[in-house]
Amino acid sequence: MENPGEMTQDDVLRVELAVLKREHSDLDAAIAALHDSGTPDSFTLQRLKKQKLRLKDKIAQIEDRLTPDIIA
Repeated sequence: MENPGEMTQDDVLRVELAVLKREHSDLDAAIAALHDSGTPDSFTLQRLKKQKLRLKDKIAQIEDRLTPDIIA
């Protein structure tokens, strides 16, 4: 039985998912701002895009863990 006030593993994953989604959104905004700056630094753009892809992969992994397997 769970203690009230204690977070389950799924709760922790949901919090982590929210944080990662926020970071992903922030990176998207940073990439757009850098791209719109007129003379974007291609190295920085590339680094930010790779970081965004890594976050997307982590988000997908957590979503898979939170979604129950349903055998159809």
